[in-house]
Amino acid sequence: MTAPACPGGRSTRDAIRTLVAACSVAGLATAAIVAMPAAAQDSVSRDGDAQFKALYTSEYAWRQGQQAPGEDRPATAGARLPDVGPATQAAKLARWTQVAARLAAIRPEALSPAARVDYAVYKGQIDALLSEQRYRDYEKPLNSDTSFWGEVLEWSRGTFRTADDYRNYIAMMREIPRYFAQQSDNMRAGLRRGFTPAAVTLTGRDIGVAQVAEAATVEASPYYAPFTAMPASIPTATQAALRAEGAAAIRDAVVPAHARLLAFLRTEYIPGARTTIAAHALPDGKAYYRSKVAEFTTRDLTPEQVHAIGLAEVAKIRARMLTVMRQVGFRGDLPAFLTFLRTDPQFYATTPQELLNRAAWLAKTFDGKASTWFGRLPRSRFAIKPVPDDLAPFYTGGRGGPGIYLVNTYNLPARPLYSLPALTLHESAPGHAMQMPLAAENTALPPFRRDAYLSAYGEGWALYCEALGEEMGMYATPYEVFGMLSYQMWRAARLVVDTGIHSQGWTRERAQAFLRDNTALADHEVTTEVDRYIAWPGQALSYYMGQLAIQNARARAEKALGPKFNIRAFHDAVLELGSVPLPEIDRRIDRLIADGGRGPYPDEE
Repeated sequence: MTAPACPGGRSTRDAIRTLVAACSVAGLATAAIVAMPAAAQDSVSRDGDAQFKALYTSEYAWRQGQQAPGEDRPATAGARLPDVGPATQAAKLARWTQVAARLAAIRPEALSPAARVDYAVYKGQIDALLSEQRYRDYEKPLNSDTSFWGEVLEWSRGTFRTADDYRNYIAMMREIPRYFAQQSDNMRAGLRRGFTPAAVTLTGRDIGVAQVAEAATVEASPYYAPFTAMPASIPTATQAALRAEGAAAIRDAVVPAHARLLAFLRTEYIPGARTTIAAHALPDGKAYYRSKVAEFTTRDLTPEQVHAIGLAEVAKIRARMLTVMRQVGFRGDLPAFLTFLRTDPQFYATTPQELLNRAAWLAKTFDGKASTWFGRLPRSRFAIKPVPDDLAPFYTGGRGGPGIYLVNTYNLPARPLYSLPALTLHESAPGHAMQMPLAAENTALPPFRRDAYLSAYGEGWALYCEALGEEMGMYATPYEVFGMLSYQMWRAARLVVDTGIHSQGWTRERAQAFLRDNTALADHEVTTEVDRYIAWPGQALSYYMGQLAIQNARARAEKALGPKFNIRAFHDAVLELGSVPLPEIDRRIDRLIADGGRGPYPDEE
């Protein structure tokens, strides 16, 4: 087919638009644009970039307006909780449907190279948001370890510096009855159509609500905590007035709202939750789970393909685990060795503070190695704190992000010290508490990329950091290497377990047995993790699929560049992207190779 010629008698820009549209219909847009003179290509890119920027700037500003404090914003940034009622949900569906249609009309080939990456990231966000609205995920606003009421309570743990911060907080508490009522209505709608978490994952999930609803006094409520130690910069009389207003809001709004929610959970929701565990058992379950696989892996893969990848990786890691077992001289098979690791007191802290101290030591040990492996480090730092008591029984071993590394000190016999180095590298630096601030501080990225978090990238990076710890000399004993391998096995096993549960008919017990037989996870963690996968379909697939993408990209760069390969340049190239779909990592490393291994910050090479 011959590409249509540019019509004469018009401006160059109009001619280019006509040519691109015509070639797009003919399937020749890329070739036509490449064949244009450089000046014409620049004009197409400028037009396309401007159109795309206008679209995402408008939508992202609107999207931020739909969010509440705590969702990518400081705890005291605003006084309102989000509207999650039917009109708002319909508006979101309409807006993102419209945005998706406008995105589809933009040819990525007509964008500048930088804007093409922005386009891929933004399209992934819109696809995921639109999918959530179409499947009405808002009718299931909780899983096994997170919930809307827990997020609201988390905002009370923010930083309060001024009287206005407290006034905003009080106004937010006054909003809780409306917000909880809307969420409960959404949950009732989900309950009617069988769209709930599996009942088995909801056992005990009402504890956090009960702690607020049944607090002995207003002052004993966790919502009162910000008023117990107020900044000295706030006048004494103002402090007294704010405490009185806060106490009244807790008494008149917070406690009654939690009491109503508690009754709803105990009498309607938990007893009526579905008894099945598979996503396939949900309404339109097969398509729903496929959408989650796409969302959390950012690749076009079937559950069966992911399951097969998981089985192959489990076999590889198991072989390495057996090698370490022989290295320490253990006589017996792998299940016996795992039992030994789960039960021998030498591997466990005796006090919460001992566990926190060890985590802090490990984090500082990495600090001494950081400049050898990374050219660009974030300005922000992080604190190490225990997981709050109301979350700890249901929480993972730890979690990290901007400014924080949470270590779970609940049930110390479930928190092995030999796994702590891998956990620390994952959750603190160079994992989440480093990667996420680097993205936020990268002003070259548009806001929707600085604020974004894609599990496949973020969790993949953090898991890659665990394996990198072996190269960095972070594992002092074979047992700590085994702890790292157990964590690697845990994430590879997730590929098998998550797809097994949600698409292949696995029972909860079979999933638990698979983790117990292949990892050194304590029984408590085996239970909480499997329940997390049941309640949060697809999310567990992010980790290992992301790590594989980074490891494969690195291997390709090492082979292509040979002695020119620079590990700091590679890491900086991956991290400068922010949070992106996995194919964008491949494209970025293609550029690194084409540039002869030069990273994004040559002055730091």
